[in-house]
Amino acid sequence: MFGLNKDNAQGQVTELVDKLKSEVGLSDEQAQKVIETIKDFVIEKYPMLSGAVNNVFK
Repeated sequence: MFGLNKDNAQGQVTELVDKLKSEVGLSDEQAQKVIETIKDFVIEKYPMLSGAVNNVFK
């Protein structure tokens, strides 16, 4: 999906968590909760993307 393999996608999620921590000042736990909330929201609104979203946000 969009040229992402599983490892690359996980690396980008890690990069996003790090960005949330450094730019917004969230703790690791808070940043992980934000990611989980976004993941759940996207799956709820676009269930046909659930497989792809779950693969990216593992």
